[in-house]
Amino acid sequence: MAISAAMVKELREMTGAGMMDCKKALTETNGDFDKAVDFLREKGLAGAQKKSGRIAAEGIVESYIHGGRIGVLIEVNSETDFVAKNEEFKSFVKDMAMQVAASKPRYVTKEEVPQEDIDKERAFLIHQAMMENEGKNMDEAKSRMIAEKKVEGRMEKFYEEYCLLDQPFIREPKMTVNEILTNLIAKIGENIKIRRFVRFEVGEGLEKRNEDFAAEVSKQMENK
Repeated sequence: MAISAAMVKELREMTGAGMMDCKKALTETNGDFDKAVDFLREKGLAGAQKKSGRIAAEGIVESYIHGGRIGVLIEVNSETDFVAKNEEFKSFVKDMAMQVAASKPRYVTKEEVPQEDIDKERAFLIHQAMMENEGKNMDEAKSRMIAEKKVEGRMEKFYEEYCLLDQPFIREPKMTVNEILTNLIAKIGENIKIRRFVRFEVGEGLEKRNEDFAAEVSKQMENK
């Protein structure tokens, strides 16, 4: 099938891929746009994995304030200052600041989670799963073996809560933040890394007084 310039242009507008890549994708898939999109995605994701080891020392720091009560600062790095000025890159960074504000992750990646926290959570989940096995007529060894198998899946929930890259993306919950990031790397053609963030919430970590205002008013009236 002859691949026209109009077809190449349409695919490029759909995917953001380069002209030559779009032409090759359409040629390889005999002009089938759906298959061409998949072709480009597979090629891009493979390329993104290769780019992930490259140094990314440029980028931007973005801030986000929600209602004057939650504040986020986040640093996202790119390889070049050119990409740091790219609107799609900047939009991604803003989304990540909002993600941190809304989902309250503690770390960027699983590798950052202290082993002490992992061990503590795993021990708690094993104990919980063994409690669920009570009354099922099995010895402690078998109960623990079954509990440990259950824990592997439950640990994923732990990482999903605590690690930014493992969280469902707030704008597209069927995809993780890491999947969105990988797709962006494939599209832009540079390594991009979420380096660090800090989240502030008014009153977080402080002991708050629980006042019974009705009792306080009553007390004040008695003293008059």
